[in-house]
Amino acid sequence: MAQARGLRGDAFESLINMTNDWYRLKGLALIQKVPTPITPIEFDQTSRTISLAYFERKSTVDYIGVAQGIPLCFDAKETRRKSFPLANVHDHQMEFMSDFESHGGVAFILVNFTAFKKIFFTPLEHLRRFKAEAERGGRKSAPYEAFNQSLSVESRGYMIHYLEALNAFISSKE
Repeated sequence: MAQARGLRGDAFESLINMTNDWYRLKGLALIQKVPTPITPIEFDQTSRTISLAYFERKSTVDYIGVAQGIPLCFDAKETRRKSFPLANVHDHQMEFMSDFESHGGVAFILVNFTAFKKIFFTPLEHLRRFKAEAERGGRKSAPYEAFNQSLSVESRGYMIHYLEALNAFISSKE
């Protein structure tokens, strides 16, 4: 059965959620999933499920928090393709991440290339570069090869250790 468009990435986000719980327990970070603001239209009282709803407003990013004193926000993206469609990162998300960075935070996305079984920590500056190239008439997607292999994220068991890539990125900026 085909997966509903809105449910893609749920397994990936579940792994990130477990990682965030582990980071919190170890005192490494406090990262929370940002709920998508919805207004329920139809609600089944017996099963306690929402069967119809609409989005109240555009969401910002999937996660926000702090890691070892560093404010961070990020979105989790997944693709089955051999490139990452830039349309998956919306203008309002780029604007939010830019505003977040202007206040001293670090903004990024985690991109899961399922075809390669590889996850990348992709800082906002790389996203800006990809999007600027697309706006100049270039590719509308970022090829797998364009992702910085040094910022790949280790996935061990159910853990997605993105803080290691975050630390590598911050070290490269200093």
